[in-house]
Amino acid sequence: MTKVFGSTVDNETRCIHYHQPEDVIAIKFNCCSKYYPCYKCHQENEAHSIIPWPKDDWDKQAILCGSCKMELTINDYMAAVQCPHCAAPFNPRCSNHYHLYFDMTGEGL
Repeated sequence: MTKVFGSTVDNETRCIHYHQPEDVIAIKFNCCSKYYPCYKCHQENEAHSIIPWPKDDWDKQAILCGSCKMELTINDYMAAVQCPHCAAPFNPRCSNHYHLYFDMTGEGL
């Protein structure tokens, strides 16, 4: 089973910061290769800055569906409104934080 770090509140990767029914994903952070439910959990538990995933790596599995525990590529996650494996809905407001997790400029680091 994939370990999710941070202040989780249930076994579907919801955390103390984001715990609505559709908050069911965890992100593998590029900087430390650890899954966290959100950037706030990462900031509270790590002593390093977040390094966003460069666009060239968006084909890597870095998203965990908390409902079915399947890993998705970043591209697959960003193209979906629900898990392609179990149909659990994803929170559409997570896209407000994409710039924290993924290099949205396309320029890399």
